[in-house]
Amino acid sequence: MGTGAGDESSDYGQLTPIPPGPRLGIGMDSCVIPLRHGGLSLVQTTDFFYPLVEDPYMMGRIACANVLSDLYAMGITECDNMLMLLSVSQKMNDKEREKVMPLMIRGFRDAAEEGGTSVTGGQTVINPWIIVGGVATVVCQPSDFIMPDSAVPGDVLVLTKPLGTQVAVNAHQWLDMPEKWNKIKLVVSKEEVEQAYQEAMLNMAMLNRTAASLMHTFNAHAATDITGFGILGHARNLAQQQRSDVAFVIHNLPILAKMAAISKACGNLFGLLQGTSSETSGGLLICLPREQAARFCAEMKSSRLGQGGGSGQEGGAGEGQQAWIIGIVEKGNRCARIIDKPRIIEVPPRGLGSAGQEGNNNTGVPSPSDSATIN
Repeated sequence: MGTGAGDESSDYGQLTPIPPGPRLGIGMDSCVIPLRHGGLSLVQTTDFFYPLVEDPYMMGRIACANVLSDLYAMGITECDNMLMLLSVSQKMNDKEREKVMPLMIRGFRDAAEEGGTSVTGGQTVINPWIIVGGVATVVCQPSDFIMPDSAVPGDVLVLTKPLGTQVAVNAHQWLDMPEKWNKIKLVVSKEEVEQAYQEAMLNMAMLNRTAASLMHTFNAHAATDITGFGILGHARNLAQQQRSDVAFVIHNLPILAKMAAISKACGNLFGLLQGTSSETSGGLLICLPREQAARFCAEMKSSRLGQGGGSGQEGGAGEGQQAWIIGIVEKGNRCARIIDKPRIIEVPPRGLGSAGQEGNNNTGVPSPSDSATIN
């Protein structure tokens, strides 16, 4: 994404100056470009990646949710238009192509519809690999978005989806790879791996739209979504964007059940407990005033907006989403860290219940003494 306003010494004459206003460019979730008309801004984002789950329809949904998440990270709940980017593998035969690609397209379109928008075009190419992604665009008023730069000491950090998607997807692949499965079979059952994989798919396909709406209600100061750089990488990037001298300190790590144990059994291969494990279409990491955070989490859990942010959609009548207070914002030099022994919150798959699980109480604000090790 380019951020330049153009060369005003152009031979084509004096360019109309870009009006003053908040701008974001490379390095953050979306670019924000002030328009020349009526105090409006153009907000746009793009993303794409390779398939990571076996279900083409779910892969389409995940790809769309991943693109939209960059808008949601700025508190934007509406999207005016989406384009789809699709690469068809030249290694697929005609039968595979005719079966897989329409399902992926339908999943992408369904998720876009759930987000209140539609797909009006895009680009499809032939490539050695399948690639799926898109572009999301919205024109909005300044009040529609929250610039990700206003965290202050005393805020707390809230996360709206559990970590561990990379571990869950890889562990599922290992079910058919004896040399890999033998490394983890003592700490997890095949049934638990399958449950974690299904839960990871549901989480990745879930829109962050409800969280984006509640960011306005509870006066969020900054946010980003957790994707390829892991919780710590994105926390560091967000900290660097802040206007105040702050540091983010993470005390709690909500992780899909058994994924922390798998990561340990693999010698921390994924860096999950260090916060560097990649996530796909992860939750929002939000800086909230301390007094608002518990209410935000409670509202997320009780909200009937569900994954789509609107009633009547698939998942719209669900029980809401869990969110966790995972850390604090303190005075510092715009950095982020995880404490030495973070509390690992085991997040069970939906439908199995969470009685007795850590993480039911998500209303407590962590203090420097909060720590725990994996059992």
